[in-house]
Amino acid sequence: TRVFDASALKREGKVGDRGAKEREGEMSDAINRRLDTIGKHVGAGANANADGGSHANDGAYMRPAPGGGAGTLECKDSRTGKSYAIPISTDGSVDAAAFKAIVAGGDGRGLVMYDPGYINTAPCKSKISYIDGDRGVLRYRGYAIESLAEKSTYLETAFALVYGDLPNSSQLTEWERTIARHSALPLQVVHAIEALPHDAHPMAVMLAGLNALSAMHPEQNPAIAGGGIYNSHAVQDKQIVRIIGKMTTLAAHAYHRNTGRAPAAPNTRLSYTENFLYMLDAGLDARHRPHPKLAKALDTMFLLHAEHEMNCSTAACRHLASSGVDVFCAVAGAVGALYGPLHGGANEAVLKMLERIGSVENIPSFLAGVKEKKYVMFGFGHRVYKNFDPRAKIIRGIANEVFELVGRDPLIDIAIELEKCARADEYFVKRKLYPNVDFYSGLVYRAMGFPPEFFTVLFAIPRAAGYLSHWRESLSDRDTKIMRPQQVYQGEWLRDYQSIATRQRSLTDAMDSVAPSNAARRRMAGDPPAGRVAGASTGAELSTPAWRSGTSVGDATAGMEHLM
Repeated sequence: TRVFDASALKREGKVGDRGAKEREGEMSDAINRRLDTIGKHVGAGANANADGGSHANDGAYMRPAPGGGAGTLECKDSRTGKSYAIPISTDGSVDAAAFKAIVAGGDGRGLVMYDPGYINTAPCKSKISYIDGDRGVLRYRGYAIESLAEKSTYLETAFALVYGDLPNSSQLTEWERTIARHSALPLQVVHAIEALPHDAHPMAVMLAGLNALSAMHPEQNPAIAGGGIYNSHAVQDKQIVRIIGKMTTLAAHAYHRNTGRAPAAPNTRLSYTENFLYMLDAGLDARHRPHPKLAKALDTMFLLHAEHEMNCSTAACRHLASSGVDVFCAVAGAVGALYGPLHGGANEAVLKMLERIGSVENIPSFLAGVKEKKYVMFGFGHRVYKNFDPRAKIIRGIANEVFELVGRDPLIDIAIELEKCARADEYFVKRKLYPNVDFYSGLVYRAMGFPPEFFTVLFAIPRAAGYLSHWRESLSDRDTKIMRPQQVYQGEWLRDYQSIATRQRSLTDAMDSVAPSNAARRRMAGDPPAGRVAGASTGAELSTPAWRSGTSVGDATAGMEHLM
């Protein structure tokens, strides 16, 4: 147990009277919480695994020493013969900056850790979620995902992710009501969405909406209100409920941007997912109410997608937040990362794969093609999980519940048989290729009537809770620095600048042919009349809205000024 002496910090001049008292209080609270936790563990005894869940996989509530615990990494540089001792912390990590001390001449720089894709790099220390990919374990704030999916709701779980513990009854009621109260969009944000093309991708609409919300709330923007604005707990909370509350409303507008209809206004009397389904379907009949079982199924899906440790989009959120940017932009950046098909779009690829297989009889030939590298099998394998994704098991059960209400999707039989065959095939077992969360989720969403291009939006809505949890945690992390990774430079070392007359054609790379559109060809076909300077104003009347509104030459004119 590490004990921090607040009075010693005060004597050393590191904190003042108030700071010493605060640290002393923090340590006291931490010790009390630790003693309470230990008491619960001791009292749990034989009931340690009574409620099942991910924790049953390791058979203990007490965590084994991460990475083997504290120690020292001793290494010898064969280039210089020097030995180094690098401390290993109690959490099983080493300080990457310590390797900068290993220098062996050359340019004088120390070692850098080359880790493309951050395979084994931890940019932060977090208490939000835990994954053991080898054993198929996922926990939010220590709660097993199986237990939460069975007993909790998305908003209750979101509270735990953001604030650390599940809420009591009054806290949950206040949390739900506050989020519902912040579900409406400002009119300017609606106008910004309506200005987009009717066939805009739903994720593009989500991004536009989030960035528009940033512009609507300058009072919370550190670039405008000052870098310390997020030190206020109340300011943090306000942005959290705003974003969680408005994500479903933005999604409803994104959905109906393609349908040509307007979504229904938020109904604050309904639950989170009920209100979302209501906004989608009650635009033509305000009396409509979603089926409670479908709302519950979607709520559980949201819960399962709420958080997943340091994935691509969450890392993007923390990366952006480290610069001090406002939270709407940080979340928008994360949603942008989620938009990528390698991250948020895999469930759509699973559907296309199952449709391509066509029938159960075609599965053996498909698997043979996968082994021969002819086909890609989507929905199997995971960057983290080397065992069955615990979320996939739960979603398979949800799929059956949804099919009972809306009809059975014929693709589910192909999916079940494909999973059965793959798990019995040594080729896939040896490579630890098990179904992941994307394998069944697309089938559920399709059965509920969502088009494939909307699937990633259904990923983004709940993941906002995870983004906001990491954003809030980063604000109080004393180790947080603006993220600025190193690189391994391999380019030209030093070259002289040559005049353009003496240069040869670039052989390394160059711009490819960018063919002009037919409209551009039409504009370029004419030359300016003799004696007139291209681009000079003639006072000609142009009928485009951009010119009538007083737009200056070159703005939104698609190059028409060159015809004057």
